[in-house]
Amino acid sequence: MVVGLLEMDLYLPATSSLKEKRGILRSLKDRIRSKFNVSVAETDNNDLWQRAQLGIVVVTNSSGNANSILSKVIKLVEKEKRIQLLDYRLQFM
Repeated sequence: MVVGLLEMDLYLPATSSLKEKRGILRSLKDRIRSKFNVSVAETDNNDLWQRAQLGIVVVTNSSGNANSILSKVIKLVEKEKRIQLLDYRLQFM
């Protein structure tokens, strides 16, 4: 069993309220969950309008498969026009 963890630091330049930020993140998290069957949570910067940190976890049978899934998540986030991916970290346990 392999657990893959992806931590993403995000910038939301056009948001002007926490309500707007939460709506954008909710939509993104729902798409990630449904498309890749992973767990997603906002893990930091909860009270900042334009910053967010997401944690994404996948459990699978190989590190290669976990890396493939999490790489696809990164590509999906990079394509999102309302969000800029500032940094990310991958871990496999």
